[in-house]
Amino acid sequence: MTSLQTDAEIARTIPLDQIDVSAPDLYVRDALHPYFARLRAEAPVHYCKESAYGPYWSITKFNDIVAIDTNHKVFSSDHSVGSFVLDDTTLNAVDGGISLPNFLGMDPPTHDIHRMAVSPIVAPQNLVRFESTIRERTRRVLDALPVGETFNWVDRVSIELTTMMLATLLDFPFEDRRKLTRWSDVVTTRPGYGLVDSWEQRETELKECLAYFQGLYAERKKLPPQPDLISMLAHAPSMQDLGPEEFLGILVLLIVGGNDTTRSSMSGSAMAWHQYPEEFAKASANRDLIASMIPEIVRWQTPIAHMRRTALEDIEFRGQQIRKGDKVVMWYLSGNRDEEVISRPMDFIVDRPRARHHLSFGFGIHRCLGNRLAELQLRVLWEEVFNRFSRIELMGEPVRVPSNLIHGFIDIPVRLHK
Repeated sequence: MTSLQTDAEIARTIPLDQIDVSAPDLYVRDALHPYFARLRAEAPVHYCKESAYGPYWSITKFNDIVAIDTNHKVFSSDHSVGSFVLDDTTLNAVDGGISLPNFLGMDPPTHDIHRMAVSPIVAPQNLVRFESTIRERTRRVLDALPVGETFNWVDRVSIELTTMMLATLLDFPFEDRRKLTRWSDVVTTRPGYGLVDSWEQRETELKECLAYFQGLYAERKKLPPQPDLISMLAHAPSMQDLGPEEFLGILVLLIVGGNDTTRSSMSGSAMAWHQYPEEFAKASANRDLIASMIPEIVRWQTPIAHMRRTALEDIEFRGQQIRKGDKVVMWYLSGNRDEEVISRPMDFIVDRPRARHHLSFGFGIHRCLGNRLAELQLRVLWEEVFNRFSRIELMGEPVRVPSNLIHGFIDIPVRLHK
């Protein structure tokens, strides 16, 4: 019996009150879907009383997630009452963590002010300006890949392309761009997950990140405004009173948001091609299908597995009594597999109708700021891949990120065919 079969059997028989979909080992084994399927069917608003992160509610159905995500007056993401992720310690100064407030962890009106300071970076005219740069780099990366030899797609393609784009958005020194990858990974981890050995090491690395960016900020402050994120922060009137923790909080949000999510989608797309070669053959033969293929990649992979809110008052939701202060977790990974909303949700369908109707970018005021840029990078990648290769062959078991937040990969060993 395979591990997945074992999990499928456990998911059917375990008492409901013992299900804990936050356990990172389930993500390492890609074993979540049977548990989410059971919760959607039997307990769509589910209370887990014991986990590594304390008690929490799981919201697992598509429309329920939308209802929570768009009701910030009752379900808050503000860091002052909790966090916007399940693991409080990664973003808050509790139990060894470091406080990293940012606009994803804010409610209106502060959220709106901070978000507006950086939103011009993804204005339509900037996306047009970025495309030629993205295409040139993508061609260079793909042309350097060793056809017929096994290599790690995550490192050679996903990380390289997203880190170069992030360095451009920040006007970050290009020779140091892999620092961005490291800091992005460190932000979303805790000791014991393989990246850092202690909270002290994590804090030390994040302080190095802060010091580096403070130097860039000081340089940009002296110069006229430029179209990069650091210059935008340096010259935005609303950002002039940021303390070090607030500055670092905004930086790590921009780094993770501009790196991990697109990286995971690029990696997931390689897995999708391996598992659904007929679907990708359709898009290769008919390039018009790339328009629906890209949002289908983002839905199928769901690079951010969850977002969390904190109840500001007692409320009854779907027959369950949620109390003030309770953690409420919206499992996007489950909502994107909701059979009542999405037909054949476990399958990758390249010409899926209403392909953009998914939860991967969130809903409401916190909808992903860079969603169109992410789609642009994916579109260019697959246009160029189809021009060069006929197949991506998986050469071994992929290694997945041990996280209930970042739904992604560390290693995907592949071989390319011309």
